[in-house]
Amino acid sequence: MLIRRLRHAALLEHVNIVLIAVVALGVLGMPASPANLAGLGLVALLLLEGGAYWWLKVHQLRVRAPRPPWIGVFRTLGRLNLALFALGGAVIAGALATGASGAHVWPGAALWGFAVLEHVNYFHLQLSHQCRADLARLRRTRRLHPSPLARDLRGHRDRTSAPR
Repeated sequence: MLIRRLRHAALLEHVNIVLIAVVALGVLGMPASPANLAGLGLVALLLLEGGAYWWLKVHQLRVRAPRPPWIGVFRTLGRLNLALFALGGAVIAGALATGASGAHVWPGAALWGFAVLEHVNYFHLQLSHQCRADLARLRRTRRLHPSPLARDLRGHRDRTSAPR
């Protein structure tokens, strides 16, 4: 059951990349300005990373490994994301400073914010709660908990920094 749910989550993250782009650019007619494309690119990147993590988590559970393979790469990706958020924010701020029209900036800024929330959801705190167990734990404890990726990264760090 868990593996099926995780496979579904991985697939949906990758499908959402296409859906968000089609809806934003095609259906809603978002202009392909640098600010908007920066926000869209960051969302796509975070969804790609999230989907990849869930696929690796499925593999971990199937082979009964102590942690997902390649988990150390996600520590680097998390740091890289921060630099890309700064770069995307600079593109958006630059567009605002030059007086770009609202449609050429604000959709990108909203997508940038969504990408930041996705980063927090994957690398730090579990913000999304889709299953009953997650919702029950949230109601019971009344606080957000570390995300599965954050727990895996902590376990990887603890294992690699332990004295031999």
